[in-house]
Amino acid sequence: MIRAVIVMNTQGKPRLTKFYDYMPAEKQQELIRRVFGVLCSRAENVSNFVEADSVFGLDTRLVYKHYATLYFVFIFDSSENELAMLDLIQVFVETLDKCFKNVCELDIVFNYSKLHTILDEVIFGGQVLETSSTEVMKAVEEISRLEAASNTITLVPKSISGWRS
Repeated sequence: MIRAVIVMNTQGKPRLTKFYDYMPAEKQQELIRRVFGVLCSRAENVSNFVEADSVFGLDTRLVYKHYATLYFVFIFDSSENELAMLDLIQVFVETLDKCFKNVCELDIVFNYSKLHTILDEVIFGGQVLETSSTEVMKAVEEISRLEAASNTITLVPKSISGWRS
């Protein structure tokens, strides 16, 4: 099971956090600080896989990928495959690139709800739903289309709305 997804910048400021196990906010902040401490202390030429027992408890692993100014971090237990999680990060980033045309930190900051929609199409409740960025994009486009259509629906018919004038 995936326990958490964290996207943070190179200064340790979280841009997206999603915990699939309940934790109080203070505990989440502490864990984010500890994850950043682990990431910034690692050399560039080492593996992207980290045993996270000291951070999240026994039987927990962390995999990350560093793109430009962002770290994409997945924390998961032993029931998930490490290489599959690394590939899932790649799928997530590819989908963001398709959606935002070369994703950057500002895209994540200003399109927070779309980012969560994409993440929810890939992972829901700690379980992997979709591993194809094309399929995720289709679902996100459909959701966007439905949201746009729902914004044009008026609750009062036009023939009634002008009766006061």
